[in-house]
Amino acid sequence: MSSAEPKNVLLEFLRPHRTIPHTTWAARHRWDLSVRRTLILFFGLFIFGLGDALLVQSATGNAPWTVLAQGVSKRLDISIGLSTLAISTLVLLLWIPLREKPGFGTISNIVIIAGALQIGINIFPMTNNYLVGIAMDFLGIALVGMGSALYITCALGPGPRDGLMTALHNHTGVRVGRVRLGIEASVLILGAFLGGTVGLGTALFALLIGQSIAISLGVVSRITSQ
Repeated sequence: MSSAEPKNVLLEFLRPHRTIPHTTWAARHRWDLSVRRTLILFFGLFIFGLGDALLVQSATGNAPWTVLAQGVSKRLDISIGLSTLAISTLVLLLWIPLREKPGFGTISNIVIIAGALQIGINIFPMTNNYLVGIAMDFLGIALVGMGSALYITCALGPGPRDGLMTALHNHTGVRVGRVRLGIEASVLILGAFLGGTVGLGTALFALLIGQSIAISLGVVSRITSQ
């Protein structure tokens, strides 16, 4: 076997997937539960929260929604995990006038990501080395991407933020990308004003999270097709 063959196999394995693949654990509806599906959902949401925690502890800048959560936590003197839980719950309440219906995955998203985020913050030490911080950013983005791919392919309902995005798109007709950009920019600006950390990590997350999710969806697709 030539040295190029393992490299080609790896590149093929990591090839991005632009659509959501159908998996053997995909639900038929948002409350279609099974032990396997629930475990995959919980695992995906948990590593999502840990990835988010790595960005916080990198001290180089948080993901936009966590910038807001950190800013609120500083103003109210509460943990970032609790702040994330409260913000996600408030976002879910915005679904009511938009007539969006939550699923089991939606509720799980709120609780597990907030809990995993706080666990990660308690476990991972805050770094004071900038290069280590950047490495933590890349690892965090990879974990958020894989966690997103796992919980999305469970088909048990979108997270509160994604549901808000799609609901606003459906009601306004504005393109999804523009709606997402408007929401992310708004929470980032508000979070920075409240004292959340914005920096290179924030920029890396914005630039790479889409590709990270696409690569993770490709990995999931190829694993389930074997």
